[in-house]
Amino acid sequence: MKDYIQGNKEAWEEAFEHRHSDWGERNYERLLKERLPFFHSDVIKEFETIDFTDKTIAQFCCNNGRELLSLMQLGARNGVGFDIAENIIEQARDTAQKAGIDNCIFEACNILEIPEAYHHEFDFVMFTIGAITWFDDLKPLFQKVSDCLKTGGLLFIHDFHPVMNMLPMPGEPDFDEKSLNKIVYSYFRSEPWIENDGMGYMSEQYPSKTFTSFSHTISDIINAVSAAGMRVVRMQEYDYDIGLTDAYDKKGFPLSYLLVAEKQQEKQQKG
Repeated sequence: MKDYIQGNKEAWEEAFEHRHSDWGERNYERLLKERLPFFHSDVIKEFETIDFTDKTIAQFCCNNGRELLSLMQLGARNGVGFDIAENIIEQARDTAQKAGIDNCIFEACNILEIPEAYHHEFDFVMFTIGAITWFDDLKPLFQKVSDCLKTGGLLFIHDFHPVMNMLPMPGEPDFDEKSLNKIVYSYFRSEPWIENDGMGYMSEQYPSKTFTSFSHTISDIINAVSAAGMRVVRMQEYDYDIGLTDAYDKKGFPLSYLLVAEKQQEKQQKG
């Protein structure tokens, strides 16, 4: 396991220990009462074009499992969620039990080291907000996705748009609400992002272990998907953010995107 991946594992598990008192504890109630909770309306529209009936589906970097458990409502036969943080995975298992969802399991592991037993097992693999930023090289990540997909299976990504990495966020010194067209960071940034103040959306702010994340361009993403034997069949870009700030919404920036790719027939090796 690479050093930064082990470091992120430790930082995520520490953040969970510092979580807000009610963070994730009542997700099962929404799963019992609502249709497809935890997903944006545009994602739901896309899901409604896909037949999940009797399919085997997975979420890589599934966090506390709430999204995968929600997606199970659409008729999948089995689901598997993978995440590196063991204590967060325990909450996912607890949520599944309380929601009465017994055909979805959760595995704690490094995504790049998902066991070969899961190769060619899935009809659908999903990444959601902020997941792929934890990997410095997308090629082995999407190769693992391809390994785990059946031929004709789908990769689904819903995430922040890389352009958001160029914009200062509220609270940062360079943010100016009167100059929202101000670009601060390079689109082609190669150095990692280093954070040591917790994981804002789930925890209190505290001097934390190091979170290391990475910027990727749209071409990085598409080229890595293609190199892994998958064909992009659909991509949508949106002018609204999906989790950081609404300061730039509807101002002409691409702030989020949705990508669907299909695994192609593997080429036969010549003997």
